[in-house]
Amino acid sequence: MLSTNQIIEAMSSQGLRITDQRKTLARLFAETEGYLSPKDVYEYMGRTYSGLSFDTVYRNLRVMQELGVLEQVIFEDGVKFKASCSSGHHHHHLICLQCQKTLPIEFCPMQLTDTPDQFQVVEHKFEIFGYCKDCQASGKVSPKTDQTQATSKGQ
Repeated sequence: MLSTNQIIEAMSSQGLRITDQRKTLARLFAETEGYLSPKDVYEYMGRTYSGLSFDTVYRNLRVMQELGVLEQVIFEDGVKFKASCSSGHHHHHLICLQCQKTLPIEFCPMQLTDTPDQFQVVEHKFEIFGYCKDCQASGKVSPKTDQTQATSKGQ
């Protein structure tokens, strides 16, 4: 995961003004293991910066995501963000739906796709959602089920 300084440096190198609010955002994401919703970020930032609008928070999250310092994932309950990995190489993730722990997938499945010549891929995402070993052992999640099979049977 990127550090506070790495996030700030990336924003600065792209010409963004480094305000106290952006420093706070960088620190928040660098120190948070899991994913944060825009609402979580807005509520956290609102404790320090009165008068801060939700639009300003959301705009900064989008800018940080476009710079590559934040990763965006769409969960069933909405979009969430977390600091990007600091591994420096292209990879994807397994994401636990219970604790939101992420594990890397070192192999990129794009190599296996049959992309037509008439289509130029400029970006892709590959995420697998499920339950990590710890959450399965805790008994807080239902036993293993194949959701694709249940869905395809109309259940």
